[in-house]
Amino acid sequence: MKSPLVSYVILFFGVFALSTSAIFVKLADAPATIIAFYRMFFATVILFPFLLINKKNRQELCLLSKKQWGLGLLSGVFLASHYVLWFESLHYTSVASSTVIVTLQPLFSMAGGYFLFKERFSRGAILGCLVAIVGSIIIAWQDFQISGQALFGDILAFIAAGIITAYFFIGQHVRKKLSLVPYSVIGYASSALFLSIFAFSQHLSFFHYSIQTWWAFIGLAFIATILGQTIFNWLLKWLSTSVISISILGETIGTCILAYFILNEVISFQQGIGILLILIGLAVFLLKQRNSV
Repeated sequence: MKSPLVSYVILFFGVFALSTSAIFVKLADAPATIIAFYRMFFATVILFPFLLINKKNRQELCLLSKKQWGLGLLSGVFLASHYVLWFESLHYTSVASSTVIVTLQPLFSMAGGYFLFKERFSRGAILGCLVAIVGSIIIAWQDFQISGQALFGDILAFIAAGIITAYFFIGQHVRKKLSLVPYSVIGYASSALFLSIFAFSQHLSFFHYSIQTWWAFIGLAFIATILGQTIFNWLLKWLSTSVISISILGETIGTCILAYFILNEVISFQQGIGILLILIGLAVFLLKQRNSV
């Protein structure tokens, strides 16, 4: 990736694609675990032909070391655990509280990047990160809940934020030597397997859903995962987990805009202020962090 500008443009395309997640989840009339399962399952199905028809991908898969297999499978377990904990948190706390806490993952990624990859951050970059997080909190402030039950849900969401950061750190390490498709297929397939086991344990149905719900499953797999999550997996070869995690804060903006046009939801003045702060924070972080490298 010769041009940082090109990588940032692709990154924000991925963030916008990921922003469709909440829209598709809202359109899908199915249990959260089933939604997550089909998201990973269909994403695996979409990518699998690219694994088979590409000789290099097949060779890499055959030559994987035990360590690479282990890390790839672990990334899938982390991804599935993130979804399970995040969706489970929604049973105890508000969507706003859960979503905002999950987006605190930049705090984990910056700490992990510092200790694991010796990544350094300028004061301006740290300030930009904090401004973006404050913007995310402002968007959801009026929907926060305070109770013992909500606190339990918030803790689950907080753990989910740490786990998805670990997923990205594994990708940052593995993607240095492993191509995008083999890494993604291993991670998504193992995630789908883990989610299917969890769904069976909850006695959930895998079928008998409406046409709209099946289209929502496919939309989550192709748009939110292939054009969103997979783009992040690809960029991990050039960008750090910290940059990607902080950029994902922009998902809130995309979701607000899409909800306005698709679900006819109004963007309030408070949300507008939050969106502006996120944009300013992201711009400051990316500019300052780029200059400090």
